[in-house]
Amino acid sequence: MNVLVVDDSSAMRKIIISALNKTELRGSRTIEAATGKEGLDKFLDGNFGFILSDWNMPEMDGLEFVTRVRKVDNRVKIIMITTEGTMGKLENALDQGVDEYVVKPFTPETLDRKIKKLLGVKH
Repeated sequence: MNVLVVDDSSAMRKIIISALNKTELRGSRTIEAATGKEGLDKFLDGNFGFILSDWNMPEMDGLEFVTRVRKVDNRVKIIMITTEGTMGKLENALDQGVDEYVVKPFTPETLDRKIKKLLGVKH
């Protein structure tokens, strides 16, 4: 499965990919993008089963990115990884098409639980 990781911090992308290697998605092909705009371009050119996206990014934030992805694909699973921990903002993200969210900082175990839930894998 192809996984798209969208985050403006190269260090955070490395952390996310490292965590992914300890989850149900280990062994997946991972593509990185540094902005929402770059992520959208790569998404439109690829075939992805999962997207992990930051919320706060330059050029196009994560919420706009998710909204644009959902206009072309309702099946791809999207996890928002964010520091935005308020329920109102998280509910808004879920309303816009995010399937799950993980609040930074997070553990690989937390990420794995969310991925398993989206894949329908029993814990």
